[in-house]
Amino acid sequence: MTITIPLLLIALPLAGSPLAYLAGRAARSPFLARWTARLILLMTWIPWILLMRESQTAHTVNPFFTLQDLTLSIDGLSLLISGVTLALATLVAFYSGAYIKGEEGEEKYYALLLSLTGAIIGLGCAVDLLNLWLWFEAMTVSTLFLVAFYRKEQASLEAGVKYLVQSAAGSALILLGIALVFGTTGTLSLPDLPGILANNPNKLVLMASGALFITGFGIKAALVPLHTWLPDAHAQAPSGISAMLSGVVIEAGLIALLRVLLPLAFLSGIWGPILLGAGALNMLLGNLLALRQTQVKRMLAFSSLAHIGYMLLGIGAAMAFLQPAAMSGAFFHLITHMLMKGLAFLAVGALLHALFLSRGHHAHLTVADLNGAATRYPLAAGCLATALLALGGLPPLAGFMSKWQIFLGAAQTLNPWILGLVVFAALNSVLSLAYYAPVVNAMYRKEPSDAVREGNPVAFSMAAPLAVMAILVILLGVVPTLAAPLSTAAADVFAALGVTNGMVP
Repeated sequence: MTITIPLLLIALPLAGSPLAYLAGRAARSPFLARWTARLILLMTWIPWILLMRESQTAHTVNPFFTLQDLTLSIDGLSLLISGVTLALATLVAFYSGAYIKGEEGEEKYYALLLSLTGAIIGLGCAVDLLNLWLWFEAMTVSTLFLVAFYRKEQASLEAGVKYLVQSAAGSALILLGIALVFGTTGTLSLPDLPGILANNPNKLVLMASGALFITGFGIKAALVPLHTWLPDAHAQAPSGISAMLSGVVIEAGLIALLRVLLPLAFLSGIWGPILLGAGALNMLLGNLLALRQTQVKRMLAFSSLAHIGYMLLGIGAAMAFLQPAAMSGAFFHLITHMLMKGLAFLAVGALLHALFLSRGHHAHLTVADLNGAATRYPLAAGCLATALLALGGLPPLAGFMSKWQIFLGAAQTLNPWILGLVVFAALNSVLSLAYYAPVVNAMYRKEPSDAVREGNPVAFSMAAPLAVMAILVILLGVVPTLAAPLSTAAADVFAALGVTNGMVP
């Protein structure tokens, strides 16, 4: 592998960000910004595909940038997070043409979407603490301005401020954790940490750094009770950005947490149970909070807490009992969650745009507004119903298969507590249908609301990405092995690290 190909994977969206902005400003038209962003994202698929093909034969970690302890590498985890980010960002770029057309600062939207994509890809490739923190901050800054994109709306600014304050607090805690690790070990390199930590007497200091990492990265990963920024950010951001927040940003926080936590895991067996406990809390509280919501985007935001909980169940079981199958299931659910929740937010956004935004109203979409939506908007309603039923875990959709793989992998531990958590997670999956099903029922079984009767048509540029994602949600449910190369390769990164560290159940 030459250095050029992996660098292009990061550099194309980052360099394209100012290019898209300048193109839009120079032409005094967002058209050039829109198509510059789309073309750059399509071009970024070329190095990703080349790297994915090479990984199928190499099966090794490939550093492509090294400066002392600062390292960027391509491994299964890098390919996973960059692949899901590129997929969703590309669809959002095409979807957003009609959604934010005419909004002030449209060229900034596409520039920030590109910078967010590049930052998440860079974060996935970082295998040292400083690089990881810098990419994490770049992702936070890009996301902040997108959350507060509707800056003339007071609620949007409030969501941006809440996101800023909590993110800044998390970043400070992460930086303190990095300082403790560096001061104790003298290195920032994550691959070098296990060998150094094996003979390090300062176990309590390192445990404290792990707690700081869980808290700091846990804010972005929406671990309960660190999730309070999430519902406002999802509800107030443009729907394409809501999809990015739920589909890749919180998952990027989870990936960053795992990068730093795995090298510390063999010092103590506490981290696996902590993640399992966090997963159970996320599932229960996420579902209970979603049950009481009448705004559809806030309901979807709270449901993301529960789905992070399912991933934590697989990851925690894998860390505590060295079960690669559970980790692979968690990463498979990361892929399917990106598709399902991305589809849900984009479908809701299409209906929100048709019913309110296209008529000049920045209103919230409620469940009551969707009454009878299937009569006038069959495609958008069908895609939303597909996403919600998949999120609820109904077969043969993707959500059922990824949850099943997590449950099966965790059950292989044969630990009574883990088996109890599997049952608990399955019951939570059934509970989620209590808030997904009423939305489907409202669209198909009730008389059209005034908003539906008076709404405008859904633009083709918004409908096409919905159809693509709905097909993928169904396809991954019927043929789940299509995602195996990505999920298994990502799980192998942690399985190899666990074996190398000598961790024991």
